[in-house]
Amino acid sequence: MRSPLFDEVRESQQRGMVLQNAKMLKVGLDGEVYARQGSMVAYQGDVDFAYKGSGGLGKFFKKSLTGEGLPLMTVSGRGDVFFARDAWDVHVIDLEGDSLTVNGENVLAFEAGLEWDIKRVEGAGLTAGGLFNTVFTGTGRIAVACHGTPVLLQVDQPTFVDTQSAVAWASSLKTGVRRTAKAGALVGRGSGEAFQLSFEGQGFVLVQASEGAPPAAAAQG
Repeated sequence: MRSPLFDEVRESQQRGMVLQNAKMLKVGLDGEVYARQGSMVAYQGDVDFAYKGSGGLGKFFKKSLTGEGLPLMTVSGRGDVFFARDAWDVHVIDLEGDSLTVNGENVLAFEAGLEWDIKRVEGAGLTAGGLFNTVFTGTGRIAVACHGTPVLLQVDQPTFVDTQSAVAWASSLKTGVRRTAKAGALVGRGSGEAFQLSFEGQGFVLVQASEGAPPAAAAQG
């Protein structure tokens, strides 16, 4: 049996956390990795999946209060595991002893050696929708899923991003919340966003080309 398809989509032979293709992550597993619950699409080998929870009592209460979208599972064992999220674009980011803040909705998987915690954006009260995100620190890889091709903005002047379109940013940036002058103004892609994330300092912010999946689709995923 022959087909060009078989060569085009052949499994990657690289180990560790790598891109299988633009929509799928492969982890050559020999130990443990954390991933978004429900994101596994296939695996080979002796692999176990277990509910991770929120990473400790403090994180559990933060998640309960904030609704942070980071339901995790622990994936352990030896084998090859493939992850995806509704055919979103997948990107791998290497942390090298530094820190990155990621919207919990965009986290697909990360290596177990990274430290992580849920943090609140300064000035973001309940009227701004909570605005809690996940901060990763240390050395290791994170896979993020973007709903549409993202753009990387270099922050060297005041920068403002829709709260649901910001995927990840340098944790060194000063963040806050800006309310539009007129609450009913049609500012972003949605129907009259009144709040945006503000960024100041020197660094970057990764912005996806969407506000994420519609609520119904997100619930099914």
